[in-house]
Amino acid sequence: MRDNDDMPHLRIALAQINPTVGDLTGNADLIVERARDATDAGAHVVVFPEMTLTGYPVEDLALRETFARASREQVAALARRLADAGCGDLLTYVGYLDQDAAGPRNAVAALMGGEVVATQYKHHLPNYGVFDERRIFQPGAELDVVRLHGIDIGMVVCEDLWQDGGPVAALGEAGVDLMVAPNASPYERAKDDVRLPLVASRAREAGAPVVYTNCVGGQDDLVFDGDSIVVGADGTLLARACQFAGQLLVTDVDVQAGGHTADGEFAGLTVHRHSLSDGPAPAREPLAGPVIGEPLSDEAEVWSALVLGLRDYVGKNGFGTVMLGMSGGIDSAVVAALAVDALGPDAVYGVAMPSEYSSDHSRSDAADLAERLGCHFRVEPVADLVQGYVDRLSLRGLAEENIQARVRGMLLMALSNLDGHLVLAPGNKTELAVGYSTIYGDAVGGFAPIKDVFKTQVWALARWRNDEAVKRGETPPVPENSISKPPSAELRPGQVDTDSLPDYALLDDVLDDYVEGDRGYADLLAAGFDAELIDRVVRMVDRAEYKRRQYPPGTKITFKAFGRDRRLPMTNLWRETH
Repeated sequence: MRDNDDMPHLRIALAQINPTVGDLTGNADLIVERARDATDAGAHVVVFPEMTLTGYPVEDLALRETFARASREQVAALARRLADAGCGDLLTYVGYLDQDAAGPRNAVAALMGGEVVATQYKHHLPNYGVFDERRIFQPGAELDVVRLHGIDIGMVVCEDLWQDGGPVAALGEAGVDLMVAPNASPYERAKDDVRLPLVASRAREAGAPVVYTNCVGGQDDLVFDGDSIVVGADGTLLARACQFAGQLLVTDVDVQAGGHTADGEFAGLTVHRHSLSDGPAPAREPLAGPVIGEPLSDEAEVWSALVLGLRDYVGKNGFGTVMLGMSGGIDSAVVAALAVDALGPDAVYGVAMPSEYSSDHSRSDAADLAERLGCHFRVEPVADLVQGYVDRLSLRGLAEENIQARVRGMLLMALSNLDGHLVLAPGNKTELAVGYSTIYGDAVGGFAPIKDVFKTQVWALARWRNDEAVKRGETPPVPENSISKPPSAELRPGQVDTDSLPDYALLDDVLDDYVEGDRGYADLLAAGFDAELIDRVVRMVDRAEYKRRQYPPGTKITFKAFGRDRRLPMTNLWRETH
């Protein structure tokens, strides 16, 4: 990484950490701990993610004046704590919530010597997908450039990198030697393939290396994957952190110091410069070499995201254990395997709830799954409970089918109340899309780990997880029969999913275009789908919005997840037609 020993350089630490929303004290403790590590590693600068101090996203907590005041006070206290901890010479960038006369601000403070030496507000406020920052925050119009050891460091905050113009353009015109970019960029599939080209293009645009620090961890239905990177002024990847785990990435960055001096207006923004030191950076022993983590495969990436999202939702909300119904099918098998990977087998409680129509293989496959995973397992037959409803209310047809799912849901929630387990809902994205679930039945629970995973991908993840186990010399967690047998709700004799739904491979193709791509009837027809199939699928999706609104949260892994990303009215007479 050090191509020219005569070129000025800084040792930069990227603190890829996992904060918790609202835990100002705990997050500050984590910042101090990582800043100490950065100091011990000889870093001159450490960059923490966007809104590290408060966690992200804070949503309407930003509108609470008491929370904003506590955040501001914590920043000042943190600067003093860092100095007292021996990190006073370390330039520390920390994201936090600020508030002034204009309103709440998504802010980043630069701390050094026990003081706040610079503050900058995010300029571009995203208002799409999972973001609604334009409703909450006020945009910033000023940029603080800090000179450290003769090197001018500019800053852009997350979306400021993703949008053309604004801070990147202004810093390019004003001139900086290095840009730091605190981020809280949520994960979606293959997003790491988009980030690097984007950051590389912004580095070339500004003519300066970019230090891009992203947070890691789960927050409600979002998960952050880390993948922090350092990119040279020519767009070359210089360092890359791991995905889905905390890491302090330390690297030496060579810069071409330009001696920039002018304040003023650039690209519509005001640039202020603050000089901390002009002398060269203190010498450090050279590092062993660049750290460039290898990106994960698609299945490994998705599995890691689902595991981390589940682990953090359970842990950050104070649950110690989870419970789920084990039907012997592929969905509950994958959810159970995820739960064991996330929490360990002793924290996972499976319940088989056979009814009159449950097959022998569903019972044996559920028991086999529990044995493979080493988790807790019990059998609670529901036939007598179901029969009580059927006889009392003279139920038949769909009402008789659904009462089986609802009795199972009540049983799980009763056990949850009794023992304090968090109930996991096993539904996948395909079923949620077309309404193939029972409200207050299989839809009960506090979290839905595979809510954003299409059915065909559930199978692919099961096969991948089993293959990984074989590579490690372990027992594959998912029974082969759960993968290979035709899926069935087993609510009537001989039932299989294809009685009610198109083949899953075809159905997922239609849903990918209609849900993910927002394509209309004509577009779907042009894509080669049969008109009758389009009518059938679109009708099912549109009618099921009320069910999706009542479904538990689950980790987002796709471009358009149900919930934050896709919000349609439940009362809606618009229909895609010819």
